[in-house]
Amino acid sequence: MTPYTLFPDMNGEGLHIGVVRARFNENIGMAELEACLAELAELGVDERDVMVVTVPGALELGITLAKMAETYEFDALIALGAVIRGETYHFELVSNESGTAITRVALETGIPVINGVLTTETDEQAEVRAADKGRDCARAAVEMANLVAALEPEADDDDYEDEDLDEE
Repeated sequence: MTPYTLFPDMNGEGLHIGVVRARFNENIGMAELEACLAELAELGVDERDVMVVTVPGALELGITLAKMAETYEFDALIALGAVIRGETYHFELVSNESGTAITRVALETGIPVINGVLTTETDEQAEVRAADKGRDCARAAVEMANLVAALEPEADDDDYEDEDLDEE
């Protein structure tokens, strides 16, 4: 058996990518962003086709991603930031709610939304992972934008003939 297989398409040419970065834990988010933008360029995404927006913190990512998705101007969106454990329950609340909001935007709009919000125990863990996470997010955004486009149903000639008959 030889099934039809879609292989990862890492060509970013012509893709429009939106990036939303939380400013809380600024140095981590900036390291992620710099690595993400460099990787998008390596993958062929034109810098003029990338929009970067910043928000105060991880809880504001969801609404911003939703508004960007509503424009249908982006082939993929990326959320960047870091939530670092403190001594209170706030870590769990922010981690869970921001993750849920990010996922909801993707599922409700059909636009890939890549979750690059680091959730770590310490600042040091976040610093070590930031650049790799930024690059991973860029690759995932390009791959998923191309996959979603490839999975779009093609218009049948029969569809057009049916429309013509309806108009008569």
